[in-house]
This record gives sequence, C-alpha cells and structure tokens, in this order.
Amino acid sequence: MLGGALQGHKLAPVALGLGMATSFALIGMAVGAAGPALGLDGDLVRLAGAWLLIGFALVMLIPAWSERFTTWMLPIASSANAASSRLSGGSLGSALLLGGVLGLVWSPCSGPLLASALTLVASEGGVLRGGVVLGLFGLGAAIPLVAVAYASRSGFNRARGWVLGRIDGIKKGFAVVLGLMGLAILTGGDKWLEARVNNLLPDAWLNLAVGL
Repeated sequence: MLGGALQGHKLAPVALGLGMATSFALIGMAVGAAGPALGLDGDLVRLAGAWLLIGFALVMLIPAWSERFTTWMLPIASSANAASSRLSGGSLGSALLLGGVLGLVWSPCSGPLLASALTLVASEGGVLRGGVVLGLFGLGAAIPLVAVAYASRSGFNRARGWVLGRIDGIKKGFAVVLGLMGLAILTGGDKWLEARVNNLLPDAWLNLAVGL
C-alpha cells in the first residue's frame, strides 16, 4: 500500500502517516473526554490495564493462546483490508484519508501497546492530554511505515529477512516487557520509576508536562 502511494505522489506516504496519527489523536481525545464523564476510577482503570498487559504477555508466550487470539483478530484484519481497498493513496488528499481510515480500523490490532496508552488517558482524563498521548502513539506507529516506503527494496528485503529469522525471539522479548510493565503497575513499580526519572529531568520539561 505504501509502495503504491509513493508511485502516485512522492509525499503520499507522509500524508498517509499523518492521517493515521490524526485518527489516533481523535481516539485519544474521545477517551480523554469520556473518562471523567463516565466517572471512571483511575486506580481501577490502572489495575485493569495491568492485568490486561499481563494477559497479552501470556497470549504472546503461550502458542495455543496466540493461535486462538490470531483467529479472533482475523475479522478485524479483513475489515482493514476491505476499507483500504476502497481508497486510493495516489494523491495527497486520498492518502491522508486512507491513513485516517486505517488508523481507526486497525486500532484494535495494536493490542496491548494501545491498551496501555488508552489506560493512561482514561485514568488521567483530559481531551488535550488524550489527543497528545494518542497522537504521539500514532506518530510512533506511522514513522516506521513511512520509513519503509522510502527505503530501497534491497534494504527492505534485508531488514525483513533479519526480522523474520528472529521473529520468535522478538515476540517473546516484547511479551516479557509487557508482562513486566503489568507487574510494575500492580506493585507500584511504575510510580517508583517515574519518580526517579522525574528527578533526572530538567525543570523546564516537567513544567511543560504539567502544563499539558
């Protein structure tokens, strides 16, 4: 899809990535507004998010659970493919729209990483905060895709071969990280780490974060 967009316009992949980031930002704004309105308890959301992260880690580590989860996600992936096939990324406008649609349709497929970001937004609340947090999440998701679009075919094939040759270890590594994140939230380790990091950051950065 990115390759086809690049053939239509040299900046089309960038527009597609911006559309994706924008759709995630809109999701964050909606969740940030809904959290306080629904009266969600921040501590309860944090604990639920922690158990969710641990659950996803187990799904990634246990082959039988992973296969079952993949089967459940197939309809969502099919919907994403159907939505993308109806749009053309050949122009900047259509690429921007295509990125927005893909961000909305594929957001459930982001799984535990998106869940952790949504947990943060829902527990803290705030439309602006939600837009910033999920917008940055969307940018992080889009940047590698845009980079792939501009990479040489030989370089892409080398990177793809390296990843596929180590995919099992990479998957288990991410699973361990997610599990540790969940345990840190349950035990308060994330707050301990946050306090240590805040002590190292410049005051100007902390003031900016508080202002947001």
